[in-house]
Amino acid sequence: MKPGAFFICGTDTEVGKSLVTAGLLKSLSRAGAVAGVVKAVQTGPELHDQNIYARACPGAAAQTLLHFQCPASPHLAAAAENAVIDLGRLAEEIERAVAGQGLTLIEGSGGLCSPLTDEATFLDLMIRLGYPVVLVIKNSLGAINQALLSVSALKNSGLAVRGLIFTRVSPAQAGEGLIQADNVKTIAHRTGLSVLADLPFLPALAGGRGSPPAWAELADHLAAAALELSNDRAAESAGHSREITAFDREHLWHPYAPVVNPPQVWPVARGAGNYLILPDGRRLLDGMASWWCAIHGHGRPELAAALREQAAVLPHAMFGGLTHEPAVRLGQALLKMVPPGLDKIFYCDSGSVAVEVALKMALQYWQGRGRPNKVKFIAPLGGYHGDTLGAMSVCDPVGGMHALFKNHLPQQIFVPRPAAPFGEAFNPDSTLELERAAARHHGQCAGLILEPIVQGAGGMWMYHPDYLRAAARICREHDLLLIFDEVATGFGRTGRLFAADWAGLTPDIMCLGKALTGGTLTLAATLATRTVAEGLSRGGGVLRHGPTFMANPLACRVALASLELLSGSPWSERVAALEQELRLGLAGCAASPAVAGVRVLGAIGVVEMKQPVNQGRLQKFLVEDCGVWLRPFGRLIYTMPPFTVTRPEARRLTGAISRAVEEGWA
Repeated sequence: MKPGAFFICGTDTEVGKSLVTAGLLKSLSRAGAVAGVVKAVQTGPELHDQNIYARACPGAAAQTLLHFQCPASPHLAAAAENAVIDLGRLAEEIERAVAGQGLTLIEGSGGLCSPLTDEATFLDLMIRLGYPVVLVIKNSLGAINQALLSVSALKNSGLAVRGLIFTRVSPAQAGEGLIQADNVKTIAHRTGLSVLADLPFLPALAGGRGSPPAWAELADHLAAAALELSNDRAAESAGHSREITAFDREHLWHPYAPVVNPPQVWPVARGAGNYLILPDGRRLLDGMASWWCAIHGHGRPELAAALREQAAVLPHAMFGGLTHEPAVRLGQALLKMVPPGLDKIFYCDSGSVAVEVALKMALQYWQGRGRPNKVKFIAPLGGYHGDTLGAMSVCDPVGGMHALFKNHLPQQIFVPRPAAPFGEAFNPDSTLELERAAARHHGQCAGLILEPIVQGAGGMWMYHPDYLRAAARICREHDLLLIFDEVATGFGRTGRLFAADWAGLTPDIMCLGKALTGGTLTLAATLATRTVAEGLSRGGGVLRHGPTFMANPLACRVALASLELLSGSPWSERVAALEQELRLGLAGCAASPAVAGVRVLGAIGVVEMKQPVNQGRLQKFLVEDCGVWLRPFGRLIYTMPPFTVTRPEARRLTGAISRAVEEGWA
């Protein structure tokens, strides 16, 4: 089991980080641990810190990834050489270093908020990587303020602070000993963190030079800290993981999995950037965006901050008879994004409930219009709309996941799956069956529900926008409401903000969910045109639905922060780059005789096998051998990653899928 890595960061510059890092390295090496050091960015004419590591522990694995000559903050030093630090590439280089040298100490540059680029600080890099932190504190006047601010920033960013190391970088002045002792006591008490070491001033090491005995003395002072760090992840995580998985196996249900003799699950300790981090320190590249929700990656401080701020003010208030600012602000943001004409918003608990609400809206609309016999729905085969009863009734009744319940569900009217693939020529005859069904059944049908452009969990089928245009025309001609289920496709997944945008359409009703909160909390929304809302409301009618947690302020506030993140990011360019990488990386799979087809659109890449995959065997290979998290099902191996994955990360995902196909793991 690999012990992982720790950030060695300071409350400011010149607090003794390099000495602490070098001393820990020497102490670890002296104890026989496989350890190394990575200095992410060094500024100044010399490789100062690299030299300190070499003096302290000759021959130990140590590397500096970026070096700029100007002795300034990293972004300014880089700019002096007409360079810009690439945060994603730097994170990847650190991960490669960590993977190759056992327990790794990653030394920071200056304080936590030392700028790496015009937009990003060292803290942003730390958040992206997610390793635990050892905070180095200069033990002098002002230490309490600096330490508490730094610990607060780390915890608010979702980073685990493993402990504190206090340093004295100059001889104590008269009366300073009392202050230093109080610093240690007060900071430990107020933060609740362990004091790993309280180092004395070692004059022989001033300036980073010194004799072997001086370095040995420093290593002695840090021996207990080094032992604690080296044992920390291996011992604690192993016991913790066993406890978690044992209880889970005995008592917890997982989706679409047997509860008796369940398949293997992997415990997750936290998320950081595009990765899920296991208790033993292993990092799995999240190729699923945690079921298509975490479009910004994990551990985004903006979302965590929104959640904290709202929790301190108003965690929940019933929406019956009350309103609140997060619901209103979110509604304003949504109406600026969705296709024009969608004017009324009903907040829901989940995507399945959003579909339930959409069906109820359509039924009550026709009741308000004096046509109560319009109670059925038309839906294409291959569709999936959720797991609640109404939503199940419009899912594929044959090849879908809900055939067990077919005798208990309303009987709907199904038409063939949209036949024209996305990107190929559209055959107008492909909508004839839909037109016939609408002409034959419009008197008893309230509407047509479908997933625009991409049928998701029903088979990851991607079809031509002209099918949607034809469907809209057919609905108009036969008095049917057009319902778009964009729970999976909404918020940029297909390369357009909404899949409806590919056809330039506004449906009568639209369902949203999944990525709405960026994967932070469950929230969905069903939007309708004013025509639908007014028709439903005729004669004083009200929509017969009202969840307890409708428009929950926490979820609404986080959703607003997520939409602001999306709008303020180059999401379209990112998705386009992802699509390019997925096309290139998966193209070779089409040559395999075991593969039925390869499909890519936006941030969705699919390899369809000719036979169902062995999910347990394949998933174990992907986790243990490839370090990626994917969730194959049926005959599909697919990825729908966060939009923030880099090109190298996208290649890692496609490489894992390609290996699975080539080596026969599927």
